[in-house]
Amino acid sequence: MSQQDQQPAAQARELVDWEDAAQIAGRLASPGPVASRDELEALVASLRGAAARAVDPVLEITRMTAADGRDLSATGLSGVLVLDRPGWARASARSMQSMTAGALRLPTRTVPLAAELVASAEVGATLALLSTKILGQFDPFGPADGNLLLVAPNVLQTERDLRVRPEDFRLWVCLHEQTHALQTAAAPWIADHLRAKTQTLLADLSTSTSDLRQAPARLFGAARAVVSAVRGTTGPDGQTLSLVDGVLTPTQRQALDEVGAVMALLEGHADVAMDAVGSSVVPTVRSIRRKFSARRSAGGTSTPDRVLRRLLGMDAKMAQYRDGAAFVRGVTRVVGTDGVNAVWSGPDALPSPREIADPVAWVRRVHG
Repeated sequence: MSQQDQQPAAQARELVDWEDAAQIAGRLASPGPVASRDELEALVASLRGAAARAVDPVLEITRMTAADGRDLSATGLSGVLVLDRPGWARASARSMQSMTAGALRLPTRTVPLAAELVASAEVGATLALLSTKILGQFDPFGPADGNLLLVAPNVLQTERDLRVRPEDFRLWVCLHEQTHALQTAAAPWIADHLRAKTQTLLADLSTSTSDLRQAPARLFGAARAVVSAVRGTTGPDGQTLSLVDGVLTPTQRQALDEVGAVMALLEGHADVAMDAVGSSVVPTVRSIRRKFSARRSAGGTSTPDRVLRRLLGMDAKMAQYRDGAAFVRGVTRVVGTDGVNAVWSGPDALPSPREIADPVAWVRRVHG
């Protein structure tokens, strides 16, 4: 047995070195649109202000409260970080490290250094590409109550492309992300639930790579599955990214679908909230939604852009928004907003992949 194979488990090399992935992501992330220093400073201040203004409308629309009883109007929902693309990529790598800690080791052997280097580079490159697509993200694994991450260059680029009113669009984006922050405040168990589900899935993937003759395909597939699971790029209908096809067993695919169902709920619920504010809060909300939905549906028209969207799982992500929003609206029609909020009572109340597509089945199970 080699000295490397005798390495203590506590020091065992994992499939992904997240520090390396973060550095690679930060170096590869493109800077984004050009703007003057004054424009950028105004953008940062505007996004911070929008994040603060979004709290009260979200509380009013969802009728949700913090599990610990604190007054969220007074304390706020979370920290707010306005980032550039490299900053988001590095922050996302750190979040994924927290979510997958210890789950990417081989059970009987040390991960080969070459495999770790390649997998880390793949994840870093993927995060760099994703950094050009993300407007905002709530990170429940940040300090204290989590952090709301707003990617300033992407917000700027999108509002320019859509020709929408900047102040309205920035508030609209923050309404979505602050809804995610409220979900975590109302159901503080949900972050650990997702972490446990993801770690179990990835540990199982790591176990299946114990035969090092299969290491290249299996390890690299697992690295891609990390991004899929954590970013929620698997639809609740069982559709998985082509990049992990042939890697996941039926049991693993079911586990990934369960993660996808939770992500569909979270994203769909936030989408419903951001549109429900009405013109008194966001005067051009209907115009923004119409233009934004058309942009989502169209995607890229060129073949390279369509391929990129598929590789990053953006098409499946769009299905999550659509299916999750349909679930929330379907439940609301039957039992109202307070009935929807029963979903935050505990893990047993979360919808299954089948129930995401059949909200009445969820109502029957949870409400009787």
